[in-house]
Amino acid sequence: MQLPTQEHCYQLMCGMQMLDHIVIHSLQVCRVATFLADYLNRERLNLNVNLIRAAALLHDITKTRSFKTKEDHAFSGGQYLSERGYPEVGNLVRQHVRLDKYANGKSVSEVEIINYADKRVLHDEIVSLDQRLNYILERYARKEEHRERIHILWQKTKKLEKRIFSDLSFAPADLMQLLPAMGYAAELQDYQRVCAQLFAAKR
Repeated sequence: MQLPTQEHCYQLMCGMQMLDHIVIHSLQVCRVATFLADYLNRERLNLNVNLIRAAALLHDITKTRSFKTKEDHAFSGGQYLSERGYPEVGNLVRQHVRLDKYANGKSVSEVEIINYADKRVLHDEIVSLDQRLNYILERYARKEEHRERIHILWQKTKKLEKRIFSDLSFAPADLMQLLPAMGYAAELQDYQRVCAQLFAAKR
């Protein structure tokens, strides 16, 4: 499996000229995803944390562009990464909005961690699933059929949350205390440094 390094992830993000607030959102999703993966691995799971880190950082790689093109950013992001030699990362990115399959077993996979972590971050803030749902309904549910689909998706996500936390010593609400609000500051500085180097090299 070929995985991009964290620095290469930053280079890809810079190259796509991601909006600042989407970059910060991605850094927060990465913090949540890797935090959960680390703790789940202590419970004898064997999650690939490097794969999770890359997919979390890159899950919104085409979202800035999608504001103009109206493309499905989950699908196009997965395709973008697969075409660059990272099909495993692309597969996780493609499913960060909606999973191909919602499992019922006890074991948790990398793609489920990415999908769940994204739903726990609203802009730059770690929030509950209910808070995120309210935002999604307000912004995207213009028709009743949209609301129904979102509610069905959220019920599946709540079941996923129960599976993820079933063997952990802390509750979903504890994430807000366990992960400091501005804990992404160092990563943001690294990202900005990589961007500055990338743009300087193009001059």
